[in-house]
Amino acid sequence: MRATLRQAARATVHLLLAAAMAFGSYLFITVLLIAATGAVTGVGIWLLPETVLLIRRIAGAKRRLTASWTGREIPEAYRTVTGPLRERLRTTAGDPGTLTDLRWMGAYYAYGWLTVLMLPLWPAGLLVDGVRRGLLGREALVLPLLVRLADLEAGWSAALLSPSPKALLASRVEQLTATRADAVTAHGAELRRIERDLHDGAQARLVALSMRIGLAQRAYGADPDTARKLLSDAQDQAEEALTELRHVVRGIHPPILTDRGLEGAVRALAGSSGLGVTVRTDRLPDRPRAPAAVESAAYFVIAEALTNAAKHSGSDRTEVVLARSRTGLSVRVRDEGCGGVDESAGSGLLGMRRRVAALDGTVRVSSPAGGPTVIEVELPCVW
Repeated sequence: MRATLRQAARATVHLLLAAAMAFGSYLFITVLLIAATGAVTGVGIWLLPETVLLIRRIAGAKRRLTASWTGREIPEAYRTVTGPLRERLRTTAGDPGTLTDLRWMGAYYAYGWLTVLMLPLWPAGLLVDGVRRGLLGREALVLPLLVRLADLEAGWSAALLSPSPKALLASRVEQLTATRADAVTAHGAELRRIERDLHDGAQARLVALSMRIGLAQRAYGADPDTARKLLSDAQDQAEEALTELRHVVRGIHPPILTDRGLEGAVRALAGSSGLGVTVRTDRLPDRPRAPAAVESAAYFVIAEALTNAAKHSGSDRTEVVLARSRTGLSVRVRDEGCGGVDESAGSGLLGMRRRVAALDGTVRVSSPAGGPTVIEVELPCVW
């Protein structure tokens, strides 16, 4: 009986919240009618985008309420409403997600009253089920109807609020457009960085090297000692220029990735990081290897994460986990530092997100104050 009461109580809480939301939607119909009238007459047409955004928030709250009962998330698929009024109107009017929300709200206006059926079920359930369970030892009959009622209400809401294939496609197109723009921006920034490194580093050293060789040629006949010193300096500058070029090449694509694979490259990176890094691999075979672009992205993600840990975390211990999944490659970097990572403070996470998003991957960062900081990256690929 206690388990039955707990389930009925949980269903009642869900139904009460659904009833409150239904009552709010009844009141919101007035606002919706005002916005529709204003849009038709042109007087309050500016209210339409704001009303649609408000509907999105109401529908989002209903999705979360339904997901908490069913245990299954209901995705959202909306176009971003930005820009001047004309563009905002065009976006809200042509968004398939708007039609989905309006369809749900109209249906909820009709089936939202079902939640009031819970009121007579409780006294009847306590009486009938108390006798059946307490005296007769039989299964409860009335109180489980509350659970079924909550299931019915949540099922209808989930079906009505699930985005249509057209809405999912539109959301996907918008996401890919943003990802492509970020990838182009990141590519341009990378080209400018390479150009700057070549101009300020290797090119400057090569110019100085050429000048010293020229001076050595002039001084060779009259002052051999000075010429030898100039040639020795030129050799040092040549070695420094080679070091600069290797650094630039590693910034484009580390040769160690090609030679030793991702695991070997990460272990070498961990050994030179100055931290106590533990590298673990889970089902990561030598063959077949992940695509070169995926390995490169994973390498640079780990390099950036280790650099951030060394600079900001205050911890000397870091763990790196590489794992093969059915759909791709997963990377996990954890440090026991102070946490509190602020992505807007130039921590390198924005560049990391752009690099991963260009491959349709995902980045999750958990960094509460006091630590630990955990960066999880999923890179899709075919093995």
